[in-house]
Amino acid sequence: MKLRVLGILSVLVLLLVLLVSNVILSSAGREVTQQLQINRAASLNRIAQLAYDAANDGDTTVLRRDMETYSGLYSEGLVVRLQAGTLASGGLDPERPDVREALGRASLNLADTTLDPVRPFGTGNEVISRSFGSASQVLGEVVMEVNLDAARDKLRYRWLVTAIAAIALAAVLLLLAGRVTGWVLRPVQRLGAAVREFKDTGHTPPLPEAGPPELRELSRSFTDMATTLGELIDSQRQLIADTSHHLRNPIGALRLRVDLLLLELRNEKERAAGAGVLAELERVEEILDSVLRLAVAEHRVIEDSAGASPEVSEGPGSGSVNAFVVLAEEVDRARPAALAAGSDLVLATQEDPGAELACSRIELAQMLGELLNNAIKYAPGAQITASVRTRGSATLIEIADTGPGLEPEQLAAATTRFWRAPEHSSIRGTGMGMTIVDRLATANGGRLVLAPNEPSGLRARIEFDAPPTLPGQGEAS
Repeated sequence: MKLRVLGILSVLVLLLVLLVSNVILSSAGREVTQQLQINRAASLNRIAQLAYDAANDGDTTVLRRDMETYSGLYSEGLVVRLQAGTLASGGLDPERPDVREALGRASLNLADTTLDPVRPFGTGNEVISRSFGSASQVLGEVVMEVNLDAARDKLRYRWLVTAIAAIALAAVLLLLAGRVTGWVLRPVQRLGAAVREFKDTGHTPPLPEAGPPELRELSRSFTDMATTLGELIDSQRQLIADTSHHLRNPIGALRLRVDLLLLELRNEKERAAGAGVLAELERVEEILDSVLRLAVAEHRVIEDSAGASPEVSEGPGSGSVNAFVVLAEEVDRARPAALAAGSDLVLATQEDPGAELACSRIELAQMLGELLNNAIKYAPGAQITASVRTRGSATLIEIADTGPGLEPEQLAAATTRFWRAPEHSSIRGTGMGMTIVDRLATANGGRLVLAPNEPSGLRARIEFDAPPTLPGQGEAS
């Protein structure tokens, strides 16, 4: 945004400087031309007066001397045509086309003492002319060649000074534009960064009050709002966690009472009713456990977004993890359940690709275990394949099955809390497994990708980018 604003301001500044410079340079050109024209017109009038006296006296000695003196001083030629003959000085040829044309106009008593505007990089000279004589008779004509080199040098110098001044002015204006733009936009950029941080973490530090009064007021208002909403989010999250945790004790006591009650039941109908109560109690325990794990996963996402590394936030089980080793352990652990469900669980990767991840080992095992359990639960009797591979600098861990899979719109909703596909409503579950995997993957610098498995089934892939260099690594080498 700053670059766009600076770009617009820079164009406006350059246009302003060019406009001012053009006005100054045009004025300088007119001034130099007028000065030269006034000086040469005065000299032309003086030579015409001497020519008039010579025409009346019949003696051209003074006229010749003054013409030679003028031409030697200014390097400009003169031509005076008298009735008795034509005089020339400074090497000006009376037969030159422009001189002959000027003499013709002067003979008609048409004075031509106007110079075209001087250009700094032009070439050539100009001629001016006038006639002399009485009011009723033209006695002769005077033509003067005007040398424009000195005027051009003077104008070029003024152009150079103007260009330097324009560059300096443009630099000052651009510097001021940059400072003003930064002063105005810096609070806006801070506010944008704070909004993104608040969206990701639910927290943001207080914004400094800087910039125009309106932006300072906006920063204060946003800080107050973010503080209030952050406290509400923390309170809500803590309430869920505390409630789930504290419900464990009464539910544990209730389970103990139900177990004791089942021992007292005598007939099959009573035992079936007791088994139903126990199943619902186990479902409540499963939901509470999932809520607790989800609360921990979302807390880890917030820690990761706030800049806490897995090494700092996780304690034991964190650091550099071999993805192949963890995946092999989870496959071995899930194989009995897969056999019981009639599924064929295969570890497709036979050799360790050397994929090291900077994440929590415990949470990686939890994610893989959840994906394997989902495949076993929702794709009974299917082929389940677990693999780990590298693609460029990324590490991909994938669990694929040949079960019924999910529709495209269902894939988009699969990581939503408590969401379950309608066809799976009869299968026991809480609808938070994929949500937990998604949050833990994000907390460990990865992402969960769900896609169809051709020709049927589901591919659940966790993608990790190249792990960052851990503190102390790379220094010994």
